[in-house]
Amino acid sequence: MHKATIFPLFYLPPIHYFTALKQSQGEILLEIHEHFPKQTYRNRASIHSPNGKLDLIVPVERGAEVHRPIKDVRISYEFNWQRIHWLSLQTSYRSSAFFEFYEDDFAPFYEKKWDFLIDYNQELFTLISRLLKLDFSYTPTTEYKIVATELDFRKTIHPKKNLLISASTYYQVFEDRNGFIEKLSIVDLLFNQGPHTRNHI
Repeated sequence: MHKATIFPLFYLPPIHYFTALKQSQGEILLEIHEHFPKQTYRNRASIHSPNGKLDLIVPVERGAEVHRPIKDVRISYEFNWQRIHWLSLQTSYRSSAFFEFYEDDFAPFYEKKWDFLIDYNQELFTLISRLLKLDFSYTPTTEYKIVATELDFRKTIHPKKNLLISASTYYQVFEDRNGFIEKLSIVDLLFNQGPHTRNHI
């Protein structure tokens, strides 16, 4: 009997997040009761811009860093970060092979406003899983549990930590200018490889 695997909910998760998901066996749990940790993929994603790696950060309302459960963290709209993120995605991927193919799927996430970060991330997760044709079911956690298992990805998939899963290389739009960049969002792979994305995760 395989143990459950616990995943956090990220904003435009990195490629190796979906590699881990694809390789998981047994029950998949999505963490919605953890305290919000700063400087993680929960509210940031990395893309390959014309000038190299670019971090897109979803701002959250003040107080989120004070041991607040992630399900209660609200997105801040003090400035129009959605417009900035969408323009950055367009600038970075307009010339990629499949951006226009997926553009209409992602555009609403930069037009509609969500109150809570967890809801925004979960709807993005659902969309990307569908686009990748990942056939699995998942269950939101009912409480925060401390588990000692290699199947807990809440702290291991982190911008400052090395890749746990080897990633295959693929063509990136600005690779001739910046070289191949690792640990990018799944959208970098999706916009460059389209339906072949599954072969790289």
